[in-house]
Amino acid sequence: MDALIAASARALATGDALGALKRVALRDDPPALALRGIAMAQLGEHATARDLLRRAARTFGPREEVARARCVLAEAEVQLAMRELEGTSRALLAASATLERHGDHANAQHARLLAVRRSLLLGRLQEAASTLQEVDVPRLPPALGAIAELAAAELALRSLHSAAARAALARSDQAAYRAGIPALIAEVAEARTALARPVAQRITQAGAQPLRLEDVEALLAEGTLVLDACRRGLASAGAWVLLARRPILFALARALAQAWPHDVDREALIATAFRTRHPDETHRARLRVEIGRLRALVKDMAAIEATPRGFALRPRGARELVVLAPPIAGEQASLLALLADGAAWSTSALALALDASQRTVQRALSELEAEGRVRSIGQARARRWLAPPLVDFTTILLLPGALPGA
Repeated sequence: MDALIAASARALATGDALGALKRVALRDDPPALALRGIAMAQLGEHATARDLLRRAARTFGPREEVARARCVLAEAEVQLAMRELEGTSRALLAASATLERHGDHANAQHARLLAVRRSLLLGRLQEAASTLQEVDVPRLPPALGAIAELAAAELALRSLHSAAARAALARSDQAAYRAGIPALIAEVAEARTALARPVAQRITQAGAQPLRLEDVEALLAEGTLVLDACRRGLASAGAWVLLARRPILFALARALAQAWPHDVDREALIATAFRTRHPDETHRARLRVEIGRLRALVKDMAAIEATPRGFALRPRGARELVVLAPPIAGEQASLLALLADGAAWSTSALALALDASQRTVQRALSELEAEGRVRSIGQARARRWLAPPLVDFTTILLLPGALPGA
């Protein structure tokens, strides 16, 4: 490695992208192309960075598999920043194995951490946890150690383990300061601040009460029956009934829970579930069918009793019933939660993360754009979507894959 390449690599390691570019900006040999790509990525020019890294990977010779693996690693990081989530983590893990085999342990661990971050974005928590277990966190350099602990903290948050999340964030903060990279220090600080913000609202007769993550965790631990409108289901004492894919049943469950301990009129339930103001006998018959389905799903947690005017929800064991409302109003709360990370998302990436069709996501984005809550940049395939950051609360409970006790 010549002196300019070495100096440029050292500058990149400390986050000095401009200093790195000054040394290799006019060179087109493979190592310089790779370093230029990484520098452009640090400066936020992701499309240019991706092109440079692909050129570098093609230009390296067949015997330079370590260099090509490092290009794969750098390109994967750029793709994450661009929210290009299609495909699998197979290429990343193959690059990790190549780097490990040639003694580049730090970059091999970095590749695994990128696979963890991709899994987290897609809400695949078990996959992320499994890959993170393969990372030797105590032996990582400080910068990678901070990233690993950030991933561990997010896993803990998404699984509603607030104490573990706080401990991981404290370790990440220490590692970030040892690394001395301002952007990493700021990222950890933002994560610690977000942990102190409300994650949901408890709906009571007196109004809405903001709850932090540990408050939600305590509610679930004490056996309270919780109608969770953030993750669209019913939870109690470790049990969980998911209703996200059954919107009519969820609408009925929410209406009954919000009226507890009272009942709800049949016409009101029909209007809520079927969105009609003029019910007839077919609607009443369908209501009986849907109530029967809901009754069967929640029978271990609660009973649904018929009353002279409608139906009432009765928690088993004389437990209290609590309704958790999301901090963002509307049907597209999870979509806004993904966009709130500040990155520009493609429609296909949002659909993949939400496990929904692109057409469904496109309709939701069009509605949100008409309301001024999101905006788009670019055209056609290059079109990306952005939303303003959410500073009053955190969106942990709205992100894909966040389930009680996960």
